[in-house]
Amino acid sequence: MLKRLKRNFVTITLVLTGIVLAVVLGSTLYSTWRTQHDIVDAALERGLNNDLDQMPTMGGPGGHISADDDGGPGARDGKNGDSGTVNLLALIVDVTSDGVVIKSSRAPVSIDADVLTEVVQEALNSDSDSGTIAGQHVAWRRMFYTEEVTETVMGTVVYETQDAAARVVLVDTSAMDEAFSAQLRNDVLISIAALLALLLIANFLSERALKPVEHAWEEQRRFVADASHELKTPLAVIIANTQILANDPAIPAESKRWVESTADEAGHMKSLVTDLLELARADESATDGLTGARQHEDIDFSELVDSATLEFDAIAFERGCEIESSIEEGIHVQGDREWLERVTKILIDNGCKYAAAGTQVEVKLRRAGQHAQLDVTNFGQPIDAENLPHVFERFYRTDKARARTTGGFGLGLAIAKSTVEAHGGKISVTSSEAAGTTFTVVL
Repeated sequence: MLKRLKRNFVTITLVLTGIVLAVVLGSTLYSTWRTQHDIVDAALERGLNNDLDQMPTMGGPGGHISADDDGGPGARDGKNGDSGTVNLLALIVDVTSDGVVIKSSRAPVSIDADVLTEVVQEALNSDSDSGTIAGQHVAWRRMFYTEEVTETVMGTVVYETQDAAARVVLVDTSAMDEAFSAQLRNDVLISIAALLALLLIANFLSERALKPVEHAWEEQRRFVADASHELKTPLAVIIANTQILANDPAIPAESKRWVESTADEAGHMKSLVTDLLELARADESATDGLTGARQHEDIDFSELVDSATLEFDAIAFERGCEIESSIEEGIHVQGDREWLERVTKILIDNGCKYAAAGTQVEVKLRRAGQHAQLDVTNFGQPIDAENLPHVFERFYRTDKARARTTGGFGLGLAIAKSTVEAHGGKISVTSSEAAGTTFTVVL
């Protein structure tokens, strides 16, 4: 239990810190991406709105230029250019509708002819007015326009409108992409390093924080074990004395019923003390693992379950039910034979106690991948949904009225749970009217 509590503490700490790191570093990454995106957008927009020969000035206002009067690209939407302060170099080309370059800017940049052809074709054929070619680290934006060509024939001015052309602006984003990738790598490394450091710190702090809990748990376990041991001797004396009195012919018959009542209660007390002792041993094994009093050996689990099932045939018959077993042969597990046998008997006994008359208690053992799965099912009164989470708690009984008739103290399933968990396994329960109540052990 303490190890699980420690794991939960460390896990919650790491998850919460991871969420905070993800939010903070994710926000900085998004802010960087947004800023770079805005810079590229500004450069592309400036390239569409300004003259081909406009050169941005270092430290200048971003290359302001007057609009063309002929309705060309420089006069788009009446804008006169960008007044931003980012002077990202861009290559501007005017092309015909079939991709032939008419003019290009004189910006001090060069581009491979194949890359230029790829970008121009992508821009002309795209349904969007902007895009990127990630493999080439190039962002582009286009604008279609028509250009009027003035021509004079025999002194007469004739205007001939050329087919639609386009302006394509290209920006190299390789530096920005590399900077963003570097920031992403650094953020990931920072997150990993921070989580590893936090893991060490959380482990250290959890050890210190759980020291009082561990001490209290150990004291409680020792008290239960010591008290149970101390009770065994006086109980043995009481039981022996009541047996002598019950057999004494000098005692009147009317008085013997008090002796018998005392003997019954002493027997119940002895059973309770035995359960408490076994529960203390189970807790010790669950804390320390399969060490100490427990043995760690190879067990033929199929033979163990089959033997336990045969032992309960007579008990099931007395309670008006019968046991139906389905056991795969050759299933072996690692653990303590005595305690795994106790778990099996607890579950079968529990199934027989609460099975309805004339029904079957089904005991099934099968392989489930690399695990052994034991299912014990009875078809009696189903356990209410609100009681299911509590059936493995100590001294818990779903029906308080039947505790004495069934002879239980609410410790058997608690012992089974501690024993199974000490073996590294899991135990669970499901219950419904149609499927019955099934206890499942996976080892």
